[in-house]
Amino acid sequence: MKASHKQQALNRLKTVRGHLDSVITMVEEEVYCPDLMKQVSALQGSLERVNRVLLQNHLETCFTHAVHEGRSPEVVDELMETMRYTKAVTGPAFPEDV
Repeated sequence: MKASHKQQALNRLKTVRGHLDSVITMVEEEVYCPDLMKQVSALQGSLERVNRVLLQNHLETCFTHAVHEGRSPEVVDELMETMRYTKAVTGPAFPEDV
């Protein structure tokens, strides 16, 4: 993994961890459900952004290397399978990208 992508992913994940701890506290304190739902949605968005960093890293490293080795069909199939499980791969990275 490229060092810059690794650092971005780690920073985002550590932020998510802190945010998740806060949301757990909110649940324990029985905060108003719509407020909790907003926070959970924010966590999901943050995790989707981590996925985008991971995808970018994959495309710039492993994917490109595999294509140069002539394994395009294999890695394209793998990428298509990944896209089934995460809208972060196919959706906008940030709200301003809409």
